[in-house]
Amino acid sequence: MTSMYDDPKVFDGHLKPYPHEERGSERGRAKDPVKFLQATEQRARERQVAYETVRLLRQKVITCYRKEGVNHYENCKEPVKQYHDVIIQKDLGQLHPDWANPEKHDGW
Repeated sequence: MTSMYDDPKVFDGHLKPYPHEERGSERGRAKDPVKFLQATEQRARERQVAYETVRLLRQKVITCYRKEGVNHYENCKEPVKQYHDVIIQKDLGQLHPDWANPEKHDGW
């Protein structure tokens, strides 16, 4: 039939920060344009993964509230805690590269 009754697949591993190439000081050009473009694309992917993670966790909370009804205060603590832990993190917990100057890139 369909996969709607299967358990959701979740990645349990740990990702390390991705390599990053910053712009050079000469007219804003990157020292290595290919690496700079790859880093820019990776940042966009990481941001999208963070947004989708929040969306999925929010959907879990909504489903639990609808399923449990008036008992959601007792029975939905775990999904709400997961959702809360993610949304209070800076940039929704997305990965960041090892910046050469972290203060310069605070909050993108």
